[in-house]
Order: sequence, then structure tokens, then C-alpha cells
Amino acid sequence: MTRIQPIKLTGACKDYLWGGNRLRSEYHQVSDAPKIAETWLLSCHPDGPSAVASGPDAGTPFPAWLERQGGAVLGTDCGKFPYFPVLIKLIDAKQRLSIQVHPDDAYARAHEGGYGKTEMWYVVDCEPGAALYYGFDHAIPKEEFKARIENNTLEEVLNRVPVHAGDVFFIEAGTLHAIGAGILIAEIQQNSNLTYRIYDYGRRGADGKTRPLHIAQALDVTRLERPARPTRPQGAPERKEGYRRTLLATCGVFTVYGMDIREAALRADGKSFHSLICLDGEAQLLGQGAPPLSFRKGDSVFVPAGYGDYTVKGTCRVLHTTV
Repeated sequence: MTRIQPIKLTGACKDYLWGGNRLRSEYHQVSDAPKIAETWLLSCHPDGPSAVASGPDAGTPFPAWLERQGGAVLGTDCGKFPYFPVLIKLIDAKQRLSIQVHPDDAYARAHEGGYGKTEMWYVVDCEPGAALYYGFDHAIPKEEFKARIENNTLEEVLNRVPVHAGDVFFIEAGTLHAIGAGILIAEIQQNSNLTYRIYDYGRRGADGKTRPLHIAQALDVTRLERPARPTRPQGAPERKEGYRRTLLATCGVFTVYGMDIREAALRADGKSFHSLICLDGEAQLLGQGAPPLSFRKGDSVFVPAGYGDYTVKGTCRVLHTTV
């Protein structure tokens, strides 16, 4: 039986008002929009599915390709999820994003008919002095939270964190957060597009209207405390033959390694697919029974579960994600 080969994916680009153009100029993303705020490089979400970009199925929406191949390409560890579990983005925040929060699965299922959102951020690059908000700088009561939203003093009690390339932020559902201006982030998250906007600095959208807020929902789901996790990778660097890897974060939905590669021998067993997001450099994926698959900075590669042994050869930095 011919085994299913790895594929490259094209990202779904978003032109949100706070975005820049680094994803176009540096990460080879393609869009007719004047700016590219985000590219959804591994996505089955109906708000922005990625598409197959290599091989005979090029142009096929990724969800349709997965349905055609069957559940085995996802792996047995995906069987506990009633949906494709992961969504991976690159985010170019030229301006600051709104202060926001995401609900957990229980709240989202009860009130939105969808799923919640836990995510992690890997800071790919940032301007000098860039910072973001990550939870509160001390615990506060709900009454104070509500009052500060109403009188526009919420920022006074938030945990403002200066950022540097390589920082990792684990944003568990319920954690208030906001990406600051001048930061380029890789986001690995639950497959959800559910956001409760708390404060947006009075900005107006393309229609001239202020963007809607979701105060009641935010009061229900926000954890009014300092975040528990530090802003560094969860693991220490490990030197392997031909590459170095660092565990960035792991949770019940995803496990993410940062990898600096010259030549890496890897194996996709039957438990999970592999997602490779190239953050820098270029390389080839070499497997059995197919020509080399070349990729470069900004590319997304999907390796089916059960594919077996393969090699990534070239000088590159990738995010390696499994479920």
C-alpha cells in the first residue's frame, strides 16, 4: 500500500487593523490585502482553513484533504478530540492588540456551542522595548476588575512583561492577555476562534465604529490573578545528532519543540501527525518513496501520523508540534 506523503500547506491570511507586512516581506505569505496581521499555517477552522500547497492535491482545502485521507493521518492521540485539535499561526503585531481573554471548553460549550482556547506564544522577533500583558500583577476581586474596565484604569493592574526573542508564554484559558506593538509571534492553540475583547483603547474598525466588547463574558471567565507559568521554555536545550531541540510547552492539546537543525532524523509514529513550521532558513524533508520536499522560512509542513522515519536536512529553525 502506498503511504500518504508529507505535504506543504498555504496559510489563510488575515488583514486585521493592527497588522503589519513582515509576514509578506519576510515569511513569503501571499495576500491581496494591504496588510497581513496573521497567517493560519495549520488550520482546519472554518474561519480560515489552510490549503494543500504541494503534490497532486495542491489547492485542496486542508480539511477536505484530511477527510479524503481518513483519520489515521492524524494519529491515535487525536482520537480523544471530536475535531482537529490544533491551530498554528504567525502573528505580526505592528500595533498593539486588544486586551482579551478566552474561555475554557466547559464555558464555551455551555454558552457558545464551541470549544475554548488555551494557547502558547513563542516570540520569534520583537522591536527593542516591546512588551505585552500577561495576566495581572496581583490578584484582584471581581468588583475591582469590573470597575477598572468601566473607568479605563485596567492597565494599571496588569502584568506588563518586556519581551525578547525566544520567550514563551503559556496562555491557559481564562488568562487575560494582550500582544504589544512591534512583536512577531508564533501561536500554537486549540482549534478555536473564540475571543472575548475586554478593552480596545477606543479604536475604530474599517467601518468607523468601535469594535464590540464582551464584558459580561470576560467577567465570567477571567482568572483575576498572576499567571502561574514563567515566560521561558518549559524544558532545557537538548543536543541531538545534527540538531538541538528545546521543549517550549506541553499540555493536554499540544506539545511544541523549538528545533535548530542541520540534519535531523525524525519519526512520525501512529500516535500523532507532525507539524513543522519553518521560522528561518530552508531545508528538505527526505522520506521514502517520494521526491524531496523543499521548504523555507514561512512554510508549513504536515507529516502524516504513521509515516515513519524521515530526515530534515538543511540549516533551519522550526517549530515541531504534535498532539
